[in-house]
Amino acid sequence: MSDLIPEGVLDRIQEQRYLFETFLGTVATFFRCHPRLNGSPPILHSIRSRLKDPEHLREKIKRKIGDGRTVSSENVFEQITDLAGVRVLHLYQDQFPEIHRCIEEHVAQGEWAYFESPRAYTWDPECRDFFERQGLEVHLKESFYTSIHYVVKPRQDSLTTCEIQVRTLFEEIWGEIDHTINYPVPTAVEQCREQILVLARLVGAGSRLADSIFRAHGSGQQSTDPAGARP
Repeated sequence: MSDLIPEGVLDRIQEQRYLFETFLGTVATFFRCHPRLNGSPPILHSIRSRLKDPEHLREKIKRKIGDGRTVSSENVFEQITDLAGVRVLHLYQDQFPEIHRCIEEHVAQGEWAYFESPRAYTWDPECRDFFERQGLEVHLKESFYTSIHYVVKPRQDSLTTCEIQVRTLFEEIWGEIDHTINYPVPTAVEQCREQILVLARLVGAGSRLADSIFRAHGSGQQSTDPAGARP
């Protein structure tokens, strides 16, 4: 199957890999060090980063070619935008708007440029409305996948990109299970396909419950705070 990959594509990626690794480090550091995202209590739970390993990279290039895409040494970095990736995890959905604002501000200040408009992926119409209110382009996924994707570059004319995925811990658990059984080849076990959809609904309910818990906790703190009490 390696002959499906045009000559020079993998060599081109290897030549530029150090640029992606360098930019990956700066993106991860942004999230680890941003004061509004790491206060007390912190908005971010954890951050993961990686460069796509060679085998998964080859499989992705083959899938794109199989889908009718043209991939060459000249356009490979336009076709493969997740060679570098950072995953940003938080506890509950109400924390997302502040994460989104911090990314938008960094872009507006010229520190990053968007390769494409940010996108939210979800299966849930209620989540779709929430993401649309943040100004995001929303794509409904029959697979029940939920995540927000940003693809950023260090400057407008750069070919170096980093994909940022933002999701809750509930969504991360679902994503890891789905990825294990469905990537790169979807499971053939019907029971697994049915149960992964049930799990997605449980994740959606858990996310809503987490928001409700933290909203109630915030209201309770305000009502019992002497400094906030009326004279």
